[in-house]
Amino acid sequence: MRVLFIGDLVGDPGIRAVRETLSGFRNGGQEFDFVVANVENAAGGFGVNKETMKKLSGLNFDCMTSGNHIWDRPEIYKILNDERNLIRPANYPPGSPGFGWRVFKARTDDQLVVINLQGRIFMNDIDCPFQIVNKILDELNNELDIVIVDFHAEATSEKQAMGWYLDGRVSAVIGTHTHVQSAEARILPGGTGFITDVGMCGSYDSVIGMKVEDSLFRMLKGRPNRLHVADRNIKFAGAVLEIDELKGKCLSIERILLDVKQDERKQVQRF
Repeated sequence: MRVLFIGDLVGDPGIRAVRETLSGFRNGGQEFDFVVANVENAAGGFGVNKETMKKLSGLNFDCMTSGNHIWDRPEIYKILNDERNLIRPANYPPGSPGFGWRVFKARTDDQLVVINLQGRIFMNDIDCPFQIVNKILDELNNELDIVIVDFHAEATSEKQAMGWYLDGRVSAVIGTHTHVQSAEARILPGGTGFITDVGMCGSYDSVIGMKVEDSLFRMLKGRPNRLHVADRNIKFAGAVLEIDELKGKCLSIERILLDVKQDERKQVQRF
């Protein structure tokens, strides 16, 4: 099974980066059996709203994951309950809207599971992601071989710890949240594909997708201010995974960083 995991979409530039890149993939004859994207920053850099959901629905994602910013828009509570392919971190307390994991069907007709988790180091002190993922895997009881985990976390150490903790138990652990793609995409000894952070789709002449001047004001002045999405030097970041449908092991993981222009897509780095 060939899976495309797309890094955090930041505002309309991130959505455009994905739209143009996916179009380029199709025109180039590249097909994917399953597409996952983290969309928690899609609405102006913070959360998801109804207008953004309409834009995202046109991209035909098989699954949309999220993170701490999923709660930034008040309408998200209804959206999470209505949109079956949008999930939020599973380790929010019981009774939270939406679902933290789901079973999906790939274009190969194989079933797979996507689990969304959120870290706790330098983030909200919610339920333990390690304990929650244990409960989910126990509930699955090895009935499905292909399991992909989006671990939305700040600390590199926590992401790496989760990778080792789940090695051999899931097909892939993909880190999101920091918006900076890491260089160590690898297959761990137990057959789990891992990358600390898959990166960001959006403006790279920015501070993690937001305008430089807005971010500098906050850091230099120490006062809150509104952050606006940047729109220059747009790139697409993601990873392609090959997964054995029978054993659920990751056969390969390749990170991708592409430059996106107004009417064309130029490949700048492929690892």
